Amino acid sequence: MATASPSQNVQLPRTLQRPPYAEVSRDNIAALEPDLAGVPLEYVRRGLRVKANQMLAGISALSPSHLPSTLPRSHMSHTRSLTIPIRPSSLHPSSPSSPSFPTHILALTPASKSQAAYDAPATLVATHSLILAAHCASLPRLPHSTPPSSPGTVSITIPVLPLSIPAPQAFAPLHSFMYTHSTATLMSALLPACPSSFLSSLSTSSASARGTLSSGPALHTLSSHLLSHVPGGQHNAMSALAGVAQHVAAVWRNAVALGIHDHELWDCLDLAWEVVLGAMNLGAGIN
Repeated sequence: MATASPSQNVQLPRTLQRPPYAEVSRDNIAALEPDLAGVPLEYVRRGLRVKANQMLAGISALSPSHLPSTLPRSHMSHTRSLTIPIRPSSLHPSSPSSPSFPTHILALTPASKSQAAYDAPATLVATHSLILAAHCASLPRLPHSTPPSSPGTVSITIPVLPLSIPAPQAFAPLHSFMYTHSTATLMSALLPACPSSFLSSLSTSSASARGTLSSGPALHTLSSHLLSHVPGGQHNAMSALAGVAQHVAAVWRNAVALGIHDHELWDCLDLAWEVVLGAMNLGAGIN
């Protein structure tokens, strides 16, 4: 994958290769939640989906003023944890369920050994270790951490976990998908200006992405829409499309590195790739 600027020719692969399937470690899951030892993985993931709103509420409950989006590399060696206040509004007695606070704060750094990557600050992401263990086959066993569950909690101390991935700036779509498994949300994060009607079809049918991949007319319609609505206007369309392609490829590299093997995720990545390449071909006058 070339890293040339959008104004230059960017070499893009025809397809995004899927890595060989690898199962997540059941031992890693059991180390975090002993009650899940022996539970089939699909049931573990279903249970996590049921609790997704509580977990996302727990992340949203953290005061953003005390959770910076990045951390300088020079601070990582002595920042083992962060103490973050809980927003009072998240602990309202009328809430239908109490939030499930995150277990770790990921400090994401680029896996590249370039000087620019080394100088880049770490991207901080609050997360739940069980979500990662249940989806990422390539991660080692995560350290155990039990966040407080008391309704009167006013602040929590969360351990910081360094992790190198190919593209920290493109981690958010994968992180969100591991919680929600929403293909519509994932596609809207991969491709700008997705038609609302198409996103609605994804919300009602998990087979829509795969079905669209096999439909030439549907792919052409989506590619034409992307070309017409890509940010930056028509005079910068090819440059903007190259940026979209690089974003999709960055999400793909992260998924490969983390060992995320979810057929809906990969169908969406394949579809986004076909759409953006189709839009670039249309923009270049290639039918």
